[in-house]
Amino acid sequence: MAFHPMTAGDDDVSGVGVARPYAWIVFALTFGLLISDYMSRQVLNAVFPLLKSEWVLSDGQLGLLSGIVALMVGLLTIPLSLMADRFGRVKSLALMAFLWSVATLGCALAQDYQQMFVARFMVGVGEAAYGSVGIAVVISVFPKHMRATLASAFMAGGMFGSVLGMALGGAIAAKLGWRWSFAGMALFGLALAVLYPIIVKERRIAPQRAAQVASKAAASVTRPLRTLFSSRSVIATYVGSGLQLFVGGTVMVWIPSYLNRYYDMPTDKAGAMAAIIVLCSGAGMILCGMLSDRLCRNSPERKVALAIGFCLGSCLLLSAAFALQAGPVQLLLICLGMLIATGTTGPAGAMVANLTHYSVHGTAFATLTLANNMLGLAPGPFITGRVSDLIGLHAAFQLVPLVGLAAAAVFFYAKCHYHKDIARLNGQSLADPVGSAGLEVKL
Repeated sequence: MAFHPMTAGDDDVSGVGVARPYAWIVFALTFGLLISDYMSRQVLNAVFPLLKSEWVLSDGQLGLLSGIVALMVGLLTIPLSLMADRFGRVKSLALMAFLWSVATLGCALAQDYQQMFVARFMVGVGEAAYGSVGIAVVISVFPKHMRATLASAFMAGGMFGSVLGMALGGAIAAKLGWRWSFAGMALFGLALAVLYPIIVKERRIAPQRAAQVASKAAASVTRPLRTLFSSRSVIATYVGSGLQLFVGGTVMVWIPSYLNRYYDMPTDKAGAMAAIIVLCSGAGMILCGMLSDRLCRNSPERKVALAIGFCLGSCLLLSAAFALQAGPVQLLLICLGMLIATGTTGPAGAMVANLTHYSVHGTAFATLTLANNMLGLAPGPFITGRVSDLIGLHAAFQLVPLVGLAAAAVFFYAKCHYHKDIARLNGQSLADPVGSAGLEVKL
């Protein structure tokens, strides 16, 4: 799964000329499309056992069907986000939703593995920039003081969509077959894709004043762009975040199959149990982010220490879980491990914001998304599937949490340079009062 934290600019132009009831309608529709995005992405995981049996697929092939979506999201997030900013966000969001919904319908009609792979490839293309463009639309129609709340709620929507995709997908597959699981997600997305541009209008969510400010900012980002990769700690943060999501993303993809094989759960029950585990991960993302803000209010560098703690804690809990035999204790430890496995999302986002210039935060978070997908969400399911083909899924799961140790080591490297890099960036921004005021961003 791909995560998209975002911080808007410092000029308080959001919500100018937008009536509050209309703003909430925009939020509801954009949030609904986000849920459709993740339902279409994650429904595949619930029907892994059925595809494996019907088409005689290896775990490596199944993992590739999941990983190709994250790979395309990682590769295309930045260019498609830039295109949406240029050609219109509302039209772009509607086109994205239409594309991933039609591609999901293609999954339902696929007759073999190759056709399914092409359809999943197109799902990834359609979903690539939705997170970054969608949150930009939501933030643009609300006042500045609501941005943190809205961003947190929007990111949590990805988890809710994942839960619904796996739970409903498993239930539909058990009653009607796996093809109807994909078809149901596709029809939901198509309905919203048609409704969205009818209700949400570009001229109502993009006031002239906001466009003028964006134009002025675009003319002065050449030098700030260097901050995307100008410090050791920001590069380490990209890498550490991606490695840790290797753990959380892999468990979310393969846990329905694990429950099916080692607990003898039917598809619908495995999907429901997997949904609970994903909900734990989503709740943990929010709780860990709140904890980070609370503990690091007067000491931003503590965010790095918390990120290290989340990596090591999830490694310990998940390693203990997969060392046990199937049973309630193992399930409890998996839930606890997943509660903090994605906890690095908040601290990593805040670190990237602190280490890059305020005027390029959008690009910085797109870069973070790229790292999350290329290092974690895309290769994790595929590599684990290949290892599972060799030694079994249970043994493969015993190795996955160890990647958290590598993530912790990279975050420790970031910690060694973080304070110095922050001081250097502050020094470079002394001549820019607005920039220096916007360096510390609480996520």
